[in-house]
Amino acid sequence: MFGPLVIAKAVRLGEKSSSVPTMNLSSRVHSAWWPLPSGGLKPSSQLDRGLYAPLIVEDPREPLDYDEEWVVVLDDWLDGVTGNPDEVLAELSRGMSGMMQPSSSASSMPGMDHGSMNMTPSPSSGMGNHMLMGATSPLLGGDAGDVRYPHFLLNGHIPADPATFRAKPGTRLRIRIINAGGDTAFRVALAGHRLTVTHTDGFAVQPADTDALLIGMGERYDVLVTLKDGVFPLVALAEGKDALTRGLIRTSTQASAPNPTLRPKELDSDVIDYAKLQPQDAVRLPQKQPDRTIRLELTGSMMDYSWAINGKKYDPRTITPIRSGERVRLSFVNRTTMWHPMHLHGHTFALPTGIRKDTAIVMPNDKLDVDFNADNPGIWMIHCHNVYHAESGMMTLLGYQQT
Repeated sequence: MFGPLVIAKAVRLGEKSSSVPTMNLSSRVHSAWWPLPSGGLKPSSQLDRGLYAPLIVEDPREPLDYDEEWVVVLDDWLDGVTGNPDEVLAELSRGMSGMMQPSSSASSMPGMDHGSMNMTPSPSSGMGNHMLMGATSPLLGGDAGDVRYPHFLLNGHIPADPATFRAKPGTRLRIRIINAGGDTAFRVALAGHRLTVTHTDGFAVQPADTDALLIGMGERYDVLVTLKDGVFPLVALAEGKDALTRGLIRTSTQASAPNPTLRPKELDSDVIDYAKLQPQDAVRLPQKQPDRTIRLELTGSMMDYSWAINGKKYDPRTITPIRSGERVRLSFVNRTTMWHPMHLHGHTFALPTGIRKDTAIVMPNDKLDVDFNADNPGIWMIHCHNVYHAESGMMTLLGYQQT
C-alpha cells in the first residue's frame, strides 16, 4: 500500500486534480500495491466504505513460473448494513465506559435486529451495536479487533455467493492476496493444498511452504499453488471474530461446491510468520548501522479509545526530522495490550530477518525494529493500519530536512 504526501489536496466530486503527487513505479517492486485515501482526509469513513483499489505492477523480467493469476481482496463490511463508519468511530470514541448508552442511530434503523446477528462475538447487553467485545486470538496475542462487522468479503462477495476462479487441473496459479479491511486480520488457507509464499508487500522472499498465512490490514502476500482436480474453497478466517469468508477455485465442472461454512483443516495447521521468511538477495538491504533511530511508542487503550504514538495524538504540526541518504531505524514499542499493523508511507523497510515490507504487525507489549533508506524526500506518514486506531490518533509524520 502507498499513500500520498500529507499535503495532497482533496479532490471534490466531479473535479480532476493536478495536485495529487505521482509515483514513479519504475523504481518500485513489481507486485501488488494498494492506493487508498489518506492525509487530510478521513480514512475511516472512506476506506471502510470501499474507497480503494488494487494496483498490480508486472515485472517485465518476472522470474516466477506460473500459468495464471488471481487478485484476491479481503475486506470487512458494515456500511449500509448495520450503520456506517462515521457512526462506528463515534461509538468507539466514547470508549468502553460510554458503551452503556445505546446508539440512537442504530436503534432508529427500521427492520434491523442487531441483537440476533451472531456472525461475530456479540457485545454485552446494553452496549452499542458496533464495538466488539470478546474477540481474541492467540496468533494476535490477545484482543483481535474492536469492530463488529456483519459481513466479511472476498472480492466483494459473501460466502453464500462466492467469487469463483476457474482453471484446469494442474494449473500453476499465483494468488495475490490483499487485506483491505479496516479492523480485521485474516487467516487464509486453500482447502486441500499447501501454499508457497513468494512475496510480502511486493518484495520477493525465498519460497516458503505453508498451510496458512496471517495477513494484517494493509499487508499483501503473493503465493503459488498447483491446483488439484475439484472445487476448493479459498477461506479467509476473520481472526478471533468467529466468522469467515471464501472464494472458490473450480477445476472440475462435475464436482459440487462444499458448504459455505466449511473450515478447512489447513487453517489450523502450519501458519507462517515473519521469522520463517527470508528475503531474496536482490531485495535485501545492504548491511549498515542506522544513522538515526526513532523510537515510536504505541500507546492507548480500549477503555477511553484513545490511541497515540509516544503518548501524543496525531498533530500535523509535529514532524520528526530525517535527512536524505540516512539509514533510519524505526523502533516500534507497543505499550498496549492490542496488536497494531504499522505502516510507513513512501518507503519500505527491512525487518530483523531481512524481509522487506511497508506494513508490519507489532504484537502486544512487544518491540519491533525496522530499518529503511531515506531516499524519497517529502513529508510522510507513519500510522496504524487499523483505520479506527489511526483516526483516533495513532499517526505521526516524518519529514526530510533540507541539506
